[in-house]
Amino acid sequence: MAAPKSQSGQKRRAFRSVQEAREKLSYKSAGRPEFDYELLMMFVKNELSAAVTTPLLAVVVAVGAMFWSSPRELLFWLCCIFVTKGILVSLCRQFAKVPREEVNVATWQAKITAAEFLYGVTWASVVFISPLTEDIAGYTFIFAAVLVVISMRMLFASTVMPIVYAGTLPMTAAIVIRFAILNDPFYWAMAMMAVAVHLYFIWLMSGFNSTVVSMLEFRAEKDALIGELEQSKAISDEARLRAEEANLAKSRFLATMSHELRTPLNAILGFSEIMRDEAFGPHTNPTYKEYASDIHDSGQHLLTLIDEILDISRIEAGRYELHEAPISLTEIAEECHRLMRVRAENKGLRINQAFDQHLPNVMADERAIRQICLNLLSNAIKFTPPQGTVTLKVARTEDGGQALTIKDTGPGIPDEEIPRVLRSFGQGSLAHQTAEGGTGLGLPITKGLIELHGGSFDLKSKLRYGTEVTVTLPSGRVVEALPRLAEPGEVEPKQTAHKHARLEKQAS
Repeated sequence: MAAPKSQSGQKRRAFRSVQEAREKLSYKSAGRPEFDYELLMMFVKNELSAAVTTPLLAVVVAVGAMFWSSPRELLFWLCCIFVTKGILVSLCRQFAKVPREEVNVATWQAKITAAEFLYGVTWASVVFISPLTEDIAGYTFIFAAVLVVISMRMLFASTVMPIVYAGTLPMTAAIVIRFAILNDPFYWAMAMMAVAVHLYFIWLMSGFNSTVVSMLEFRAEKDALIGELEQSKAISDEARLRAEEANLAKSRFLATMSHELRTPLNAILGFSEIMRDEAFGPHTNPTYKEYASDIHDSGQHLLTLIDEILDISRIEAGRYELHEAPISLTEIAEECHRLMRVRAENKGLRINQAFDQHLPNVMADERAIRQICLNLLSNAIKFTPPQGTVTLKVARTEDGGQALTIKDTGPGIPDEEIPRVLRSFGQGSLAHQTAEGGTGLGLPITKGLIELHGGSFDLKSKLRYGTEVTVTLPSGRVVEALPRLAEPGEVEPKQTAHKHARLEKQAS
């Protein structure tokens, strides 16, 4: 039961990921609300990773400004920086700890934006600290320091533009107001420069924000595709397992129904044969004899069909048992030739034999090998037109095994139909039109039986030139001849006598 539960869990997770990704992609508004959480989380991570950087910069600015401003005011300003920075970092840490499904993005974004605004106002207040002297160097230092902070805050908050505005606009506004109060052309120029730099940074950050949103869209599309593939694979695997279970159940059912199907059919065959042969006296009406003959022939055809279905079912269910014994592949081929020769002659066909001499026996199931040979030979005779030729060949293989090959001059099989004829109940279209019908089980049974022996099945066919089928038994099934033991009192072979003489000589 563990496997089905895990599979159902995987399906649910895949479905949730697909649903979430589709929900994200369903939004097409300008604000991209579907990615607000990811964008805000990026800002939070940036802020937490640089939690110490900007306070240290504030310390540097305070130390540098002491040359032009009151140390007491700078110390108070520095304390305010630490407090507002602590508030911002604390909110970011709280946000990072809340599970995503419990986050109200709009509320948290408002809180963090307010904290960023307070932090920006605190930084902007450094511009209004009373200078001890009206030296231009002091204002230039503060101007440069604030611009550096503006650029840093824009870089950290670029994923959420409202936070960018809240944190940087107070600083730029403070510079403009402070330099306007001084009412000097030089400071007016610096104020205009601050505004221009701020607008340029805003333009850069807007482009960067669009790039980040596009990246998130691509990632959502990728997650949706992966989720759909996982979902489709899970559905496909489930359907395949059900099909395999149904096919196995069918095969087991047919295999266990062997006696139930054959018993009544054997009775029908027996009684119809008695009636056909008029064992208890002639019929008063000759038509009854013809009917009895038709019943017997139909029963024989049905019995053959049942046997083939049961064979293929046992093979598919893995319940076909091989009864192996040393057999001669050549003798079985000759026997099948004798059985099918009359049928071939009645159709005007010629069967050529090509058997290698002195082939050793092979370990195999005699009934299965005979069925293989009869199926292939019957197919060749069935689909070969009159005056055609069928070649029956038994030979050694290069690796020491043995192969049975049957080649005909029939209509052949198109390449695209070969997989079909190797499936159960599959038949080629051209062969079906030009020859007598069949069950479509001969080749699948042959393939299954030879594979049970560890052998191989090879079918080659060319349209309008014929078909060649080769079944091969591996070398491991060949029974090698053992050396003959000498009878009591028999003279030892020459090689053994020489060996004994050599041993005696060494011993002496």
